[in-house]
Amino acid sequence: MLISPRTALTVTFILGLPGGLSAQRPTDLAVRYRVVADRLIDVALADSAAWNKIAVLTETFGARFSGTPALERAIDWTLAEMKRDGLQKVRGEQVMVPRWVRGEERADIISPRAAPLPMLALGGSIGTPPNGITAEVLVVSSFDDLSAKAAKARGKIVLFDVPFTTYGATVRYRGTGAVEAAKVGAVASLVRSVGPFSMQTPHTGGMRYDSSVKQIPSAAITGEDASMLRRMQDRGERVVVKLAMGARTLPDVPSRNVIGEIVGSEKPEEIVVIGGHIDSWDVGRGAMDDAGGVIVAWEAVRLMHKLGMRPRRTVRVVGWTNEENGLRGGTGYRDAHRAELDKHILAIESDGGVFAPRGFGFTGSDSAFALMSQVASLLKRIGAGELTRGGGGADIGPIMALGVPGMGLQVDGTRYFWYHHTDADTVDKLDPGEVAKCVAAMAVMAYVAADMPEPLPR
Repeated sequence: MLISPRTALTVTFILGLPGGLSAQRPTDLAVRYRVVADRLIDVALADSAAWNKIAVLTETFGARFSGTPALERAIDWTLAEMKRDGLQKVRGEQVMVPRWVRGEERADIISPRAAPLPMLALGGSIGTPPNGITAEVLVVSSFDDLSAKAAKARGKIVLFDVPFTTYGATVRYRGTGAVEAAKVGAVASLVRSVGPFSMQTPHTGGMRYDSSVKQIPSAAITGEDASMLRRMQDRGERVVVKLAMGARTLPDVPSRNVIGEIVGSEKPEEIVVIGGHIDSWDVGRGAMDDAGGVIVAWEAVRLMHKLGMRPRRTVRVVGWTNEENGLRGGTGYRDAHRAELDKHILAIESDGGVFAPRGFGFTGSDSAFALMSQVASLLKRIGAGELTRGGGGADIGPIMALGVPGMGLQVDGTRYFWYHHTDADTVDKLDPGEVAKCVAAMAVMAYVAADMPEPLPR
């Protein structure tokens, strides 16, 4: 049986403080919700349920790439398990998603010696001709360096050897490297994998074309091999690579956003939405990116239900589909729920790995930031009490653009980009205790935002 939060808090404060009803509504949210927050944290930290669920999801279904049977089977399982956990209004909301197929692929050094190059085609790339592309490599260090060497690029495979600084600064070479290389006549584009650490692990990720520029194949190679090819070039050696890729894009196919709720006790039409993305790239098992994000949100709602904590407003957990190579889940959710977005009080996303939580980033009004800072203080005991300006996520971005305040879970990201979009994104990289703290952080933030007497101001 679900009890209302007001009943639970009234009992707590009447029994624990003098003054009866006068002690029921302290103005400081950190005081008002301390007992409830501590209870959620205690229960979240009591076991490894969330980590175990990540293991089952990722190891049963593996990579969950958009348009694949594996993703749809994972969605079926998630919906069934949400119902078993007692979530309400569990459903899948259909969206159409792109279907990119990697196919067979291989890269090899032909000269100055013969050797294989570990590689991954970039998502959205075209393939090579059936016999592949064999060409000399031109290594460049930036777009400016490519411009300076444009006369040498025609007919070459351009390699962008750009060491990782920050994701935002470095990922642009993955995103538009093929376009810039094609502009100067290159026949293919390679990029040093976007990550600060490598053990011969190439990283995939999305790329895009410009309709006004010829499309050329694009792939990532490892940091070790990118550095090696640069050194070969610097020594004056002629570097030749053969690239063969079967990548192709097929027609869109249907997928689903995964949704479950705990329906609000007083204002069910007002919604706090939390979640991550259910899809992954087609390599690895997508444990930290982003099965963990979906499951910590799901577990947060499950714990509320388990403890009989029913907030005033609805808390809705969403596993968005197709974040990795299309964002159709996020835009589809926006379109399907556009009429109720004025009743979306807050959106919280976890898509940075479920390592040790540090706090949240927040995008919204100054008055809302002040309130959520009080809520964040409830998480100091688990090291997650920091609230910073600016936060959100790719999947909640479309509804944030229409005025919904947004938050992103912030974690210790030291190792995130070691494994990001690689075969190494597996559950063993996650610590059960850290995952449990992420559950606690999501649960406290979502519950208090859904239960506070007045909606979060915009």
